[in-house]
Amino acid sequence: MDNEGLTLEQRGQVALITMNRAPVNVWNLANMEKLAAALARIESDRQVRAVVLTGGGEKCFSAGFDVADAGNAAHTSLLGRELWRRLDCLAKPVIAAINGHALGGGLELALSCHFRLAADKADVKLGLTELNLGIMPGWGGTQRLARVVGRATALEMILLGRTLSPQEALAVGLVSRLVAPAALVDSALELAGQLAARPPVAVAWVLRAMTAGSYESLSSGLATEAEGSCVVGLSKDSQEGFKAFLEKRPPVFTGE
Repeated sequence: MDNEGLTLEQRGQVALITMNRAPVNVWNLANMEKLAAALARIESDRQVRAVVLTGGGEKCFSAGFDVADAGNAAHTSLLGRELWRRLDCLAKPVIAAINGHALGGGLELALSCHFRLAADKADVKLGLTELNLGIMPGWGGTQRLARVVGRATALEMILLGRTLSPQEALAVGLVSRLVAPAALVDSALELAGQLAARPPVAVAWVLRAMTAGSYESLSSGLATEAEGSCVVGLSKDSQEGFKAFLEKRPPVFTGE
């Protein structure tokens, strides 16, 4: 897929999604629909084992909703909630490579990814700044930010419009790594490659169990974990893992 506004490339077993609406990579209805198509391809393609999501240009990862597309706001908002949730629930690891500012719906997008790497640039800001416009986060930010950084920090960021530098974001756990800007996407692709080499059946069930625990309940998460344990234990990847261990060689997992 190579469309204006959004590109999807396959790098071996890794899918790279780039938002190409520089300078601020905002989301309108057309781009939401392109992301929906990209996710559908990723979900159905067994060759794709991990995903990297980044912004084009150097200024912004994403600044969220495109106010110029206000006529489609109702539809775009519904799609934003749905697609950010699909990312959060994807049974394949998703890495946000935060190359610049991540504000509003852009930070909500990053929060929907399983891993967040940020460019180590002091002038970059990360925040949910919707209240500055008299509105509120609507694409999952009130829930996901609190789960990542804690209720008090999330409330301060949302209610006061406080933004964090990448260094501050690392300190509160909003991002897990800081990377030199020029190396950011390569570092994210390297991490994605490491994740892609892991046993896909087990990876998928770990993510499903965590999703069930987050979206439903602890009991549901534990039940999904128990179900997954049975499925994974009977997989060919499990047999390969034990065989490789005994033979003292790296395992080669096929996702079966």
